[in-house]
Amino acid sequence: MPAAVYLELVFSRPEITRGVTRGAAQLLADLGYAPLLEVGLPNGRRADVMALGRRGDIVICEVKSGIEDYRVDHKWPEYAPFCDAFYFAVAPEFPDGVLPPEPGLIVADGFGGAVVRDAGISPLSGPRRKALTLAFARLAALRTGRP
Repeated sequence: MPAAVYLELVFSRPEITRGVTRGAAQLLADLGYAPLLEVGLPNGRRADVMALGRRGDIVICEVKSGIEDYRVDHKWPEYAPFCDAFYFAVAPEFPDGVLPPEPGLIVADGFGGAVVRDAGISPLSGPRRKALTLAFARLAALRTGRP
């Protein structure tokens, strides 16, 4: 009887990032949100995934391709003023206990994801919510193409 053969797949960081981003966006869509990728924020930062809920709530997901990506990136607290809930989105292989406990946590791959830890809710002020919702809607409309 032949010995078992195991195939180990190794993915690059861009492939991991694409898969986690896709899976997190799909999860948010499955949860009733309308996600957009690569959304510029008023403070000059860029949200990997920003999603608008049915009730107007805004979620931001910061995708981390690996522990090195997390350790060199200290800008994630700057997203909080622009969302009601903030999540990290990571691949299933991401080590436990590295990320801070306050943000929510999504584990995702190229096919979907799961909320592992709910994010704390910090409601936006009415004027900020209105400005962000209008900017989100304009961006979504512009991305659909022009006549």
